[in-house]
Amino acid sequence: MSTNTNDNIGVWQLELVGCNEITEAGLWACLTPRIVSLTLSDCINVADDAVGAVAQMLPALNEFTLQAYHVTDAALGFFSSRQSNSLSALRLHSCWELTNHGIVNIVHSLPNLTVLSLSGCSKITDDGIELIAENLPKLQILDLSWCPRVTDAALEYIACDLVGLEQLVLDRCIHITDIGIGYISTMICLQALFLRWCSQLRNFSIQHLCGMRHLRILSLAGCHLLTSSGLSSLIQMRNLEELELTNCAGASPELLEYLHEHLPSCLIIATRYIIFNFLLVECWIQYE
Repeated sequence: MSTNTNDNIGVWQLELVGCNEITEAGLWACLTPRIVSLTLSDCINVADDAVGAVAQMLPALNEFTLQAYHVTDAALGFFSSRQSNSLSALRLHSCWELTNHGIVNIVHSLPNLTVLSLSGCSKITDDGIELIAENLPKLQILDLSWCPRVTDAALEYIACDLVGLEQLVLDRCIHITDIGIGYISTMICLQALFLRWCSQLRNFSIQHLCGMRHLRILSLAGCHLLTSSGLSSLIQMRNLEELELTNCAGASPELLEYLHEHLPSCLIIATRYIIFNFLLVECWIQYE
């Protein structure tokens, strides 16, 4: 358990991580109306009613991070217009039972969200993302990592409606293709894009990415179909500040040197394998 306090207002930030002995009654006792940031992670007794307690007891809550395998759509129904003006960041991690019905509750009750994470919410589909894009226009950060049912159609919804989005995380969205990256490439406000282990991306995706002049951070880690020839085109992205190419088969030593030469202000993160005492050793390298 972690807390932050202020002598004048008491506890304002509370983190409960791996607290498997805490009961719902105990959680109720922990919650004070002054809390503005709450994290509940890997606490086996946290379920729908616990979220109801949060919605009822914390009117000033600004950030809520929840990782709970057994929370269902009903939990999100506890949120209401009471939280619409205060809650700006909602992070739902590995909430496996959440579906698009839960998304309906989110967009109706929390229209002013600027940060939304659905990382590992594996039942969310393109229809749920369409609801988000149409109803949460203030979103600046969206995390859809480990959402295996998300496809290119979802990226079209995002590109059309979330024009102010600054950061998009799509790690392990295995059905995304070059077509979807084409949609994203039209987003002029996007500054950070994470595409780790999007296994269908090919060199044509890089052509789209090179048109994103405002992009500052790009991760293509684990995109094994990208070749050295395709990756070499990244030198066109002069404003890049960080580029991750770990576990990219095309990220040869020669390519990394080439990128470093042409993007001297960019931190380039990659891996290299060397032979040491007859053992294959993986080394992390950074060019900066």
